[in-house]
Amino acid sequence: MTQSVQKSDLSVRVVFGAATRKSIAAEVQRLGGTRALVLATPQQSNEALAIAEQLGALAVGVFCKAEMHTPVHVTEAAMVHVAETKADCLIAIGGGSTTGLGKAIAYRNDLPQVVIPTTYAGSECTSILGQTEDGLKTTLRDARVLPEVIIYDSELVITLPVSMTVTSALNAMAHAAEALYAPDRTEKTTALAMEGLRAFVEGLPKVVASPNDLAAREATQRGAWACGTVLDQVGMALHHKLCHTLGGSFGLPHAETHAVVLPHAIAYNARAAAKELQPICELLGGENAGTALYTFAKQMNAPMALRDLGLKEADLDRAADLATTKPYPNPQPVTRDDIRALLQAAWAGDTPIE
Repeated sequence: MTQSVQKSDLSVRVVFGAATRKSIAAEVQRLGGTRALVLATPQQSNEALAIAEQLGALAVGVFCKAEMHTPVHVTEAAMVHVAETKADCLIAIGGGSTTGLGKAIAYRNDLPQVVIPTTYAGSECTSILGQTEDGLKTTLRDARVLPEVIIYDSELVITLPVSMTVTSALNAMAHAAEALYAPDRTEKTTALAMEGLRAFVEGLPKVVASPNDLAAREATQRGAWACGTVLDQVGMALHHKLCHTLGGSFGLPHAETHAVVLPHAIAYNARAAAKELQPICELLGGENAGTALYTFAKQMNAPMALRDLGLKEADLDRAADLATTKPYPNPQPVTRDDIRALLQAAWAGDTPIE
């Protein structure tokens, strides 16, 4: 199934279905591309080579050095490769690391992008780019960053390990959860956020039970699209600020960090936005949205503690300082002491502080 998604003056072509990656050459030609550069992480170099082989003469090479949190030095190396190959379009296959690299390149030269996600993070749906330099992660929003085509091939995610499936899904759900209390939310964005959350709550347990279930995989990919799309339409708050701090300054893995922090950030904001977060309680049960997400994550065998991701307890003070240095919109007032307590609970894997 193919659909076009319109947001103001930005249009994205979205393709769902098994084996849809085989249409990659047609998508490149539709964009007017004749010299496609395929991007991936080192771990997914085989997938990148397979895409390049499908493209045949349309491919001018592969660059398989994408890294988590989109380090600027990697982007600069990729820009050299783009110039050498005279690439006129980008194909990113992989998760958020590869998508981020494609976006970072496009931000600099406006090359059209085709993204083939192999995780559920949803960053392929946004005009948001996060980049890391000198230990700090910063974000920007620019129309050049939004990919032109997204191909959701359910066959490509059946091999995604269940553990990565779960953390990637919770990463996507975080976008939708924060969208529920965003100051610029609308009825449309709230409906889209709930569509994404519902798709994961219904589909993720089926995927965990039967990873090769293509119908369940496609359902969760549709959830990823909804969660990622709503991320591009409203502002994010505490949860994303904490995860950017922990990832950019302490090198924690992206999806796993989102999975651990999500229940704690939502429980914190439920103090001021219980009404807005009530749909999560109706979906998952319970009386606190953060605690409900904590229970769901536990049932999915998600990681529950930042200490298990490599964060040292001695780093919590600095993390709290960094996360509260610059003010940002958030439903519950952000104080250094409160964030330090939140991080302590997340570090230990304790039940969220309500």
